[in-house]
Amino acid sequence: MSVSELYSQYTRVWIPDLDEVWRSAELTKDYKEGEKSLQLRLEDETIREYPIDVQSNQLPFLRNPDILVGENDLTALSYLHEPAVLHNLKVRFLESNHIYTYCGIVLVAINPYEQLPIYGQDVIYAYSGQNMGDMDPHIFAVADEAYKQMARDEKNQSIIVSGESGAGKTVSAKYAIRYFATVGGSASDTNIEEKVLASSPIMEAIGNAKTTRNDNSSRFGKYIQIGFDKSHHIIGANVRTYLLEKSRVAFQAEDERNYHIFYQLCAAASLPEFKELSLTCAEDFFYTSQGGDTSIEGMDDAKDFEKTRQAFTLLGVRESHQISIFKIIASILHLGNVEIQAERDGDSCGISPQDEHLNNFCRLLGVEHSQMEHWLCHRKLVTTSETYVKTMSLQQVINARNALAKHIYAQLFGWIVEHINKALHTSLKQHSFIGVLDIYGFETFEVNSFEQFCINYANEKLQQQFNSHVFKLEQEEYMKEQIPWTLIDFYDNQPCIDLIEAKLGILDLLDEECKVPKGTDQNWAQKLYDRHSGSQHFQKPRMSNTAFIVVHFADKVEYLSDGFLEKNRDTVYEEQINILKASKFPLVADLFHDDRDPVPATTTPGKGSSSKIHVRSARPLLKAPNKEHKKTVGHQFRTSLHLLMETLNATTPHYVRCIKPNDEKLPFHFDPKRAVQQLRACGVLETIRISAAGYPSRWAYHDFFHRYRVLVKKSELANTDKKAICKSVLERLIKDPDKFQFGRTKIFFRAGQVAYLEKLRADKFRAATIMIQKTVRGWLQKVKYRRLKRATLTLQRCCRGHLARRLAEHLRRTRAAVVLQKQYRMQRARLAYQRVRRAVLIIQAFARGLFVRRIYQQVLAEHKATIIQKHVRGCLARRHFQQLRGAAIVIQCAFRMFKAKQELKALKIEARSAEHLKRLNVGMENKVVQLQRKIDDQNKEFKTLSEQLSTVTNAYAMEVEKLKEELAHCQQSQDGGSSPRLQEEVESLQTELQRAHSERKVLEDAHARETDELRKRVADLEQENALLKDEKEQLNNQILCQSKGDFAQSSAKEDQRAQELEEERSRYQNLVKEYSRLEQRYDNLRDELTIIKQTPGHRRNPSNQSSLESDSNYPSISTSEVGDTEDALQQVEEIGLEKAAMDMTVFLKLQKRVRELEQERKKLQVQLEKREQQDSKKAQEEQPKNDLDLDQDADLAYNSLKRQELESENKKLKNDLNELRKAVADQAAESSSTHGSPDSYSLLLNQLKLANEELEVRKEEVLILRTQIVSADQRRLAGKSTEPNINARTSWPNSEKHVDQEDAIEAYHGVCQTNSKTEDWGYLNEDGELGLAYQGLKQVARLLEAQLQAQSREHEEEVEGLKAQVETLKEELEKQQQTFCQTLLLSPEAQVEFGVQQEISRLTNENLDLKELVEKLEKNERKLKKQLKIYMKKVQDLEAAQALAQSEKKRHELNRQVTVQRKEKDFQGMLEYHKEDEALLIRNLVTDLKPQMLAGTVPCLPAYILYMCIRHADYINNDLKVHSLLTSTINGIKKVLKKHNDDFEMTSFWLSNTCRLLHCLKQYSGDEGFMTQNTAKQNEHCLKNFDLTEYRQVLSDLSIQIYQQLIKISEGTLQPMIVSAMLENESIQGLSGMKPTGYRKRSSSMVDGDNSYCLEAVIRQMNSFHTVMCDQGLDPEIILQVFKQLFYMINAVTLNNLLLRKDVCSWSTGMQLRYNISQLEEWLRGRNLHQSGAVQTMEPLIQAAQLLQLKKKTPEDAEAICSLCTALSTQQIVKILNLYTPLNEFEERVTVAFIRTIQAQLQERNDPQQLLLDFKHMFPVLFPFNPSSLTMDSIHIPACLSLEFLNEV
Repeated sequence: MSVSELYSQYTRVWIPDLDEVWRSAELTKDYKEGEKSLQLRLEDETIREYPIDVQSNQLPFLRNPDILVGENDLTALSYLHEPAVLHNLKVRFLESNHIYTYCGIVLVAINPYEQLPIYGQDVIYAYSGQNMGDMDPHIFAVADEAYKQMARDEKNQSIIVSGESGAGKTVSAKYAIRYFATVGGSASDTNIEEKVLASSPIMEAIGNAKTTRNDNSSRFGKYIQIGFDKSHHIIGANVRTYLLEKSRVAFQAEDERNYHIFYQLCAAASLPEFKELSLTCAEDFFYTSQGGDTSIEGMDDAKDFEKTRQAFTLLGVRESHQISIFKIIASILHLGNVEIQAERDGDSCGISPQDEHLNNFCRLLGVEHSQMEHWLCHRKLVTTSETYVKTMSLQQVINARNALAKHIYAQLFGWIVEHINKALHTSLKQHSFIGVLDIYGFETFEVNSFEQFCINYANEKLQQQFNSHVFKLEQEEYMKEQIPWTLIDFYDNQPCIDLIEAKLGILDLLDEECKVPKGTDQNWAQKLYDRHSGSQHFQKPRMSNTAFIVVHFADKVEYLSDGFLEKNRDTVYEEQINILKASKFPLVADLFHDDRDPVPATTTPGKGSSSKIHVRSARPLLKAPNKEHKKTVGHQFRTSLHLLMETLNATTPHYVRCIKPNDEKLPFHFDPKRAVQQLRACGVLETIRISAAGYPSRWAYHDFFHRYRVLVKKSELANTDKKAICKSVLERLIKDPDKFQFGRTKIFFRAGQVAYLEKLRADKFRAATIMIQKTVRGWLQKVKYRRLKRATLTLQRCCRGHLARRLAEHLRRTRAAVVLQKQYRMQRARLAYQRVRRAVLIIQAFARGLFVRRIYQQVLAEHKATIIQKHVRGCLARRHFQQLRGAAIVIQCAFRMFKAKQELKALKIEARSAEHLKRLNVGMENKVVQLQRKIDDQNKEFKTLSEQLSTVTNAYAMEVEKLKEELAHCQQSQDGGSSPRLQEEVESLQTELQRAHSERKVLEDAHARETDELRKRVADLEQENALLKDEKEQLNNQILCQSKGDFAQSSAKEDQRAQELEEERSRYQNLVKEYSRLEQRYDNLRDELTIIKQTPGHRRNPSNQSSLESDSNYPSISTSEVGDTEDALQQVEEIGLEKAAMDMTVFLKLQKRVRELEQERKKLQVQLEKREQQDSKKAQEEQPKNDLDLDQDADLAYNSLKRQELESENKKLKNDLNELRKAVADQAAESSSTHGSPDSYSLLLNQLKLANEELEVRKEEVLILRTQIVSADQRRLAGKSTEPNINARTSWPNSEKHVDQEDAIEAYHGVCQTNSKTEDWGYLNEDGELGLAYQGLKQVARLLEAQLQAQSREHEEEVEGLKAQVETLKEELEKQQQTFCQTLLLSPEAQVEFGVQQEISRLTNENLDLKELVEKLEKNERKLKKQLKIYMKKVQDLEAAQALAQSEKKRHELNRQVTVQRKEKDFQGMLEYHKEDEALLIRNLVTDLKPQMLAGTVPCLPAYILYMCIRHADYINNDLKVHSLLTSTINGIKKVLKKHNDDFEMTSFWLSNTCRLLHCLKQYSGDEGFMTQNTAKQNEHCLKNFDLTEYRQVLSDLSIQIYQQLIKISEGTLQPMIVSAMLENESIQGLSGMKPTGYRKRSSSMVDGDNSYCLEAVIRQMNSFHTVMCDQGLDPEIILQVFKQLFYMINAVTLNNLLLRKDVCSWSTGMQLRYNISQLEEWLRGRNLHQSGAVQTMEPLIQAAQLLQLKKKTPEDAEAICSLCTALSTQQIVKILNLYTPLNEFEERVTVAFIRTIQAQLQERNDPQQLLLDFKHMFPVLFPFNPSSLTMDSIHIPACLSLEFLNEV
């Protein structure tokens, strides 16, 4: 483009300005070549004529388009010059509050003078591993780039941080070190990264001070070298220091301070341990009060001193050494206050012996007071022959005192640095390192001395290295892209460096002058004039003979030569040093000894770094105090600087240039003059100049095509090669081929060409906009015309409609009249017709009825005849059938008799030949013989009875004959008349009858009286029962009143408890996660320890536990206290005393507790044995009595019933108690809108009512029970039964109900008494019903009263227990609140340590409680087992007796018993294995199992198989087998997950199986709460002997660990896709446009790279996750939680990148985000996952996308944004608005005023200070109970599992 085209009307340019350095203006008319001026309009609308030098034709700089302003990289600007750089930095700093900006390879950091929330841990993790061009500029991005290059290229790195005082160098270096400490934390327990960070407070305290430019200015340079191992973990560090400003110890300028450590020590002088220092406030000491104000606003010296002491402690400096250090520092302060008095002659002076400060100085340093007093005022002159002691003048003594103070401080500074290096030193081999150089920038003051000269000399060396590196990078870039290379001229400052350090240079002449006996500064200056007057970099001032000017790369600096020689010599008198060497304190003497070897800066060559450069300490070795051999300060500095440059040249450098925006330290205030000075001095503009000399603008072909495709013609788009299209477009648009070059992957442009392309693009868009506006306006006019036309047509239609309606009304009326006439005539005709029709119908009805009745009579007669015939024929048929049936029965009987005889004969034959039975069952032979004998005996008895029967029959026949004869004889005698004897008998009978009637009457009266008495007693009992019911109602009312009072109190606390429960669950799962991490770490350390301890000989393992038990983290069921103690001692021996010391208190408590419990166990054992002996004696004594007692039957019945009743009632009471507790715990959570009492107490009332009903039923059952006992007793007494009726209990109704033992015995005795009374009134009625009723009701009333009282007591105790629990929870909550308040007052490190201590103490207490509970449960278990064995033995004996009796009576019962045994052979859902096969089972089912092997089988098959094995172990009551199997399973799962820690399918597989095993243990535990959905078959598969609640908790913890690993794997898979898919990929094609990116390219620019993902890839990956989890049978509730967590991670990562990337904060990105989120929501709905809450976790991202699309101009827009963005914090909203960047120049930026309005409206929010979301946050997981519908016996084991050794039971 020609000059006239560039400088046309409306072009904006930059012109120089005295106040603002550069000012923007706009051309008012076109410029033509040859004109002498430009017509400009300034921003304030003033017109100005800008003159142009015709000879140089230097036109003003062109301004970049607004679309390029505010870019992250200055090299992305089209016009690269000073005003563009300055304006870009100013816009970013003031408008967007961005303090970091890239300038090629340099990071420009502007000090904001304000704390910004951009340095947290979340920001570190957000920048970790990211491409440098993807994220906004940041010091973390530079640190991450260095870390990645070190890991990728295996090359050492350096970060060079420079800038003038107050620019923020120290803070930037500190943040870089913090990044390395966080990302590359040490892999061992050395915590070396904490030590590296702890060195910063110490170095700041002893090396930083307040200056006029900075409150925390580093007065020395330092190079911190951080070493890494092969795994890129920090293993050590080394600190090198340069040129400490010692003069500050003795002198401070106005408004400056000495080093911080002096003021910190004075602030802590009141502490008891510092009383001996004799310090007061800092204003009382000369060395700390010269600058005026001794305090700094916002800085607390006492707190900083505490941090310094903590850092000393962390670095291993002993307390004694710390006190010695503070003594030395205090002695320097006292030395400055020593009063020196001049003598009269003026050539000598002295010090008062009573000088308090000198006494303190000598006491603190441990030196002789008299000697120090003497040599402070005298000096020794040594000649070849004699030694003289000479007095000194007052000024000489003051100078000597100040020199001594400076020397002491410098030596102490070196000692501290030396010990810091010792603490950071490591013996491990260093693989690589990253160095952070924090060094002073270029300095120029009104008076510049030796310090400024050395600083500027160092900056000259660094600038030379910087220039060569930038030039080298530019050359490599051109060569890599195959661009023709042309030599770029850049400034080389080698002549200036030669002026300073070459032979006979400034430093050489200075050292030479120092060796001259009477050398002066003036003589040295004169030598400089003579030697270097001809050098272009050296000048002599006109008005001075003692100053000289050096032309540095940044500016000319005038140095005053006064003091150069003294500072270079750094003279300290030898006599004073000798006194300090003789100090009685070892540390003081060690500081000044000559033979003290410094600690090496790095490791030795044999074990140290692999670098080729041997890095040495910058602190020189102290040699003998001979002046001829002592090196000057300049020589030392030059040597250390050369070593530094060697180190930097051997590494890959990264540059950070810190800029101080203003001298007033105002936050976000920009002074252009000061900024330009620093930009020129730090080399940023030199970088720009080198870049601008070549091709500064560079575009990838992909990015160029997408940005400028609007300039491509349609014909050019036919080509599919984007590179060819770009070439064609550029050749067409830019005619000069020198303005651009085509590289292999990029297009290179000269300066200004991108701006020209942007202008063409804007013109194209402007033309398109005009076309769109024209079309829209035409469309609007058409719409208006159509609207008018529609209105006209509407009016016409209305008028015509009105006329038509009038005509229609007339026609309608005419038609209505015609219709009325028609209807009237029709009605008349219809009435006449209906009359005729009714008459005809009546006639037809009568005629038809007559005919029908005739037909009916005929049919009826025929039907009756048919019935008569049917009965006759049936009677005949039945007679015939009965005859045939009788004949058939006779035949059948004969045939069956014949068959039975044959079968009986065959059976007899078979019974005689029993050889086969002997082979099958030898024991059956005796039984068969016995049975045969019994049959023979029965046959004999039958024959005897038959003979007796025949005899009795014959006798009976003879008796009958006799009676017949007598009867005949009597009849013959009656014929003769009645006998008087018969009449007498009749009279006697009548008399007896009358007497019987009278007795009956008496008995009836007695019966009536007894009946009345019984009724009265029944009434009394009913009244008493009513009173009990009233008492029960009163108790219920009291409970209700109490519940109403408690409900109001507990409802307010329930939400807080629920929240605390959620937090506790989250903390618990975090502890589980931390536990798994520590367990993993423990395994690693154990493996390392095993490797270290391996020796050729055999080493016996002292542990008696198996490997499985050692891997298990949970105690065995049968582990004893002594075993635990031995294991604890063994662990202490293995771990070592150092690590076990912290747990020794816990160990002692446990050991004491074990001893107490062991003693208690022995006592209980002795008591139990005595009790058993007494019981056995009683049983032996009562055994004979019981054999003769008539009540033995009832006792046996009671004992057999009691066990069943106790078991069933105990289970029922447990369930009732659980329901009551659950109801009471949930009462506060219920809504108060139910208008009734709480559900818990309504449930209690219902249960009480049910109890009453059950008691009523119990009355009837007791009556029946008593009746049956009495009847059985009567039968036994009558002799009808000689054996106890044991089986009678089976017929008692409701026999499994619980009856208290004492109450049952009392009731039985009452029944016995009733039996005795039945003998008296038994003749009244046959069954004694009234007496039984009376006694039964009496006993029932007592039972009811006792049970009601017991229930009342239990309820009261439960209420008191719940109250006690509530009070305990209140106390714990108050303690936690107090602890939380105390914790908030601590520092973050102290908070972490305090939290760990609290957690350890809490876990210790819980461990003790659990141990006590385990011991109690073990005792109860042993006791119950012993009782169970006794009962089992009794039951087995009883069942054996029953079986024997039944086998003797009925043989067919034996056959039925055999049939039952055959049914037990069916598969019962249990798997049996041998103990030696356990390892094979775990290997085949857990360790070596692949999920693909079980495709097509039942999901979670391994869990079912494991449960069936556990069930069999439970069935055989083998607790060791259960423990071993569960422990092996858990350890096997852990090993599999550790081996496949990145396999999603394997992790999901074992998560589903672990959860299913947990559900099985719950479902079949026997707890009714888990058995509500079980079938009867499933209830048969419940565990019988063991309660595996502890293992359920272990499996729950394991499930949490697996879930966390599953989330980690899925997040690791998805996280690399998220940013590219959600923010960078164009889901809506053509919506976004690329912008220039500068030196660092974004990863999204690599279209064919591996890092490019689209949203479809994310959805495919989530589909894969969902399919795997569903196929493996994972619970749907867990799947919902997994995707909720994943969507939260997507939201957090996307939003964090949005908040840290300026290039994606645009309207088009908001549109892309809305589309992508809608696609994700659609995917959730398609998978039925929308109820998981995943969409709610995306709410911040949704609101951020809406914020990018909303209008951002008016206050109404601000109010709408505030009301919409409720899920975003104030900082996030402001950050997005600051980052918002238009992609086109037609879109306006967000103004600063609008952002201030947003902040004002949001200032009432209490948002957290955290800017970024914690993408590592994990929601607490819940595992809801999900029972299986499968039964164990329906599960098939496939052959592919190789489990043939498992036997189905």
